[in-house]
Amino acid sequence: MTRQRLVTALLALGVVLLFALPLAVDGGRSAYVGSDTQAVTAIQESDPGYRPWFESVFAPASPAVESGLFALQAAVGGGVLGYVLGRLRGRRLAAHDGAARTPDDTP
Repeated sequence: MTRQRLVTALLALGVVLLFALPLAVDGGRSAYVGSDTQAVTAIQESDPGYRPWFESVFAPASPAVESGLFALQAAVGGGVLGYVLGRLRGRRLAAHDGAARTPDDTP
């Protein structure tokens, strides 16, 4: 195994441990809730007659589906952002390479 592959494997293991270790240490005793749930609970406790302005267009059947849709949304957004940044960098490099050439360099 080369040094580069070893470093990559150790970094990947470190990332997995960063996420898995707190969950393993906790043992499922904590109630992990999102900020949306906490906000709704706080609003309902302060004003029992509260009614939302509108209902959701699509309500997933389970929290697992909701998490999956959120992850899909994040992946698509990350892909679009990466594509745009790559195109902008490519344009900048192409403009830089074009400006560095002299008329004698053209084929």
